[in-house]
Amino acid sequence: MNKRKKIVLSAAALIIGLIHMVPFYILVTTALKAKGDFSSKWVFPDKPAFENFSEAWETANLSSAFYNTSIITVFSALLLIIFGSMAAYPLARRQTKLNKFIFMLFVAIMVIPPLTALVPLYQLVVDIGMMNTHEIAIFNNVAAYMPLAIFLYAGFIRSTIPKELEEAAKIDGASTLGIFFKVVFPLLKPVTASILIISCVYIWNDYQFAIFFLQAEEVKTITVALAGFFGENANRMNLVAAAAIMATLPMVILFLLLQKHFVKGLASGSVKG
Repeated sequence: MNKRKKIVLSAAALIIGLIHMVPFYILVTTALKAKGDFSSKWVFPDKPAFENFSEAWETANLSSAFYNTSIITVFSALLLIIFGSMAAYPLARRQTKLNKFIFMLFVAIMVIPPLTALVPLYQLVVDIGMMNTHEIAIFNNVAAYMPLAIFLYAGFIRSTIPKELEEAAKIDGASTLGIFFKVVFPLLKPVTASILIISCVYIWNDYQFAIFFLQAEEVKTITVALAGFFGENANRMNLVAAAAIMATLPMVILFLLLQKHFVKGLASGSVKG
């Protein structure tokens, strides 16, 4: 029965995986169709038009969009990792009433939709003159995903990293910062990979904040550029599909590089959170 159950579960997983791959297959076949090719989207073209990618890159001005999105994503992720891990460490190790209250406050913030603060946030950004800057996008993303980073880091530290390692380092004369950066932080690789994947995917694909705060042409991100490109080229779906594939590749590569740590870090970070 166990063997039969495994076969059934494997078959179900395969079917579900194939269903999820259907949109990507259609996206690829559409992106490779030549101009004027109106054949079925299910049929792979005989002569793939790879020039669609270069044309879409230039027409949609993706070089600028990739640069802006990369700057925002990389710096947001770095700030989340550095400050999220540093904030989570004392919350995980010092179980005072104040720390417990602060931790629960971060957890409570996680359930509040970020868009609820859009109106006062927009007015604040206009008043301080930070519209159409990379900095405001980075600050928004860090504020939006910091509670999640702290939640996962704190849970991982509590459930996975033994206190004896820190006590041994303290006996050897290491300072609190030295203990954190030399002993604790190197052991946070699995949960850091999870936070990187989750935050980078959401930040890379962010549209709701980018459309309000990054309206100038020179600071448009991938999602805003693609939305405008789709509106202008609704009758040239091959170019739109090619642009969409190029926009998704960085996050796909990131996930493939970090996938072995993703599930472990996410599961460990949720325990005792």
